[in-house]
Order: sequence, then structure tokens, then C-alpha cells
Amino acid sequence: MSDAEAREVYAKARLGESVTLGSRPAVLVVDFSCGFTDPGCTLGADMTPAVEATRRLLDAARAKGLPVVFTTIGYEPSLKDGGLWLQKVPALGELQIGGRWVEIDQRLEPREDETIVLKKGASGFFGTNLASILVSQQVDSVILCGATTSGCVRATAIDLLQYGFPTIVPRECVADRAQAPHDANLFDINAKYADVVSFEDALDYVESVPGKVGAGV
Repeated sequence: MSDAEAREVYAKARLGESVTLGSRPAVLVVDFSCGFTDPGCTLGADMTPAVEATRRLLDAARAKGLPVVFTTIGYEPSLKDGGLWLQKVPALGELQIGGRWVEIDQRLEPREDETIVLKKGASGFFGTNLASILVSQQVDSVILCGATTSGCVRATAIDLLQYGFPTIVPRECVADRAQAPHDANLFDINAKYADVVSFEDALDYVESVPGKVGAGV
């Protein structure tokens, strides 16, 4: 089935309507840790364009005083906290707490007042207090960035919908190891879970919302 045919099928099923965004967004950066953005790790790939686009978006969000939250995957050396996922993806065992692969890519320059959520599963919500973190900061919408599009980004997008957070995904700010799963999952995320938008649209949204008093000073 061609892309045009797929779009027609989805349109007939009334999939792909837009969500209504609020005025208090957060930027959620999923797993742009060194283990995913450095090809030196078994799980890694060169995600430079997406990392750099995300950094530009973060700069704008920080200037506005918007909440920024990162997630990263990390396991104890015993790997017993990895559950069944490590059977399916043994390379996840390289992501051990305290090691470089668990660190957020320094090109994003995570700040001391920005939360880093340690997770063990695909979704940023599974087994974490991410929902509480967002609620406590009165977040009503999310700009979702990170890796991988077909894995943890998709899983997190599904849970963002289910937890009631309208979400946009700037296509230039997410990445995967291969183009086909990246494209297919962006198509599906846009149809069912979040709005896939351009970087410029996401930046315009950030610029349009009220900022925190004194932000960027």
C-alpha cells in the first residue's frame, strides 16, 4: 500500500484529528542519552540533527521558563531490574547506572533544575513518577522529543494521550536507527496519539505561550 493509499484509509477511519494544546507546555526529552546518540554504544546511532534541533527548542523553552524533563534508561549491574525487556534487547544491559551511556547527551546541556527521570521500560511513565512531575508543575501540554521514534518515543506518546496530556512531536526532534521504522511510527503517532508537526511550528508554539516572570534573565 502506498503512502497516499494509507492516508486515504486512515482518513476514512477518521484518524489523525488534531489535539487542542494548552498554555503551559513542558518539553519532554526521551532517552537522548549517550547510549542512544553515540554510535560507540551497541544501541547508539548518529542522531546529531535531531539532538541539535532539540537543543534549539530547549533554548527557546528555557528562555520562556518552561519546564524541561529528561528521561534515561539505566539498570543495576545485576540487570535483575531489567525484566523481560533484556531478553528481547540484550544490548540494554550496557546501560548501567553510573556509566556514561546513561548520561544525557551533553550537547543538550541539562541544567541542575531540570528533572532527569530514570526508567526501566519503554514509556517514560512506566514505573516512574513522571505524571506527578508534570502535574505538580501545572503542565497542560507536552512537546515530545527524543529517541527512538519507534520505541520509547512512541510508547511515551501513547501514555501521554492516556494520561490526558495533549502532545506535539516535532519531526526534526526525534530520531531512530533506521528510516523506515522512523517514518512509519511518525505516521502512526500522528494518526492516533499526538500531532506530528514541523520544528518551526513547535518553536512558534513555544514562543506563543506565556513565559515565567523573570525567565531567561
